[in-house]
Amino acid sequence: MIANTPPPPYYAVIFSTLRTEIDKGYLETARHMEELAKQQEGYLGIESVRTDLGVTISYWKSLDAITKWKHNAQHKLAREKGRKLWYKAYKLRICKVERDYDFNK
Repeated sequence: MIANTPPPPYYAVIFSTLRTEIDKGYLETARHMEELAKQQEGYLGIESVRTDLGVTISYWKSLDAITKWKHNAQHKLAREKGRKLWYKAYKLRICKVERDYDFNK
């Protein structure tokens, strides 16, 4: 599903990942993090796809909202588990969205 974001400017956090073979608790944690993020002030939406490369993009109202999400205690624990168990590698990018447009049939 494509996130329904407001008019720019807003921010995108792009999280690209390569997974390990370990699945223990991954899906449950990913779902919980998505639900928890939705409760955070400044959260705007999320889009996620996975093939060999996983890409999750979360959208935020401000850099402050992103920082608060980063410091959320449950999110910190999930990141630690990710580094320990689930990810071979990841890259995180924070971008300011200055323009967007869409198409719908």
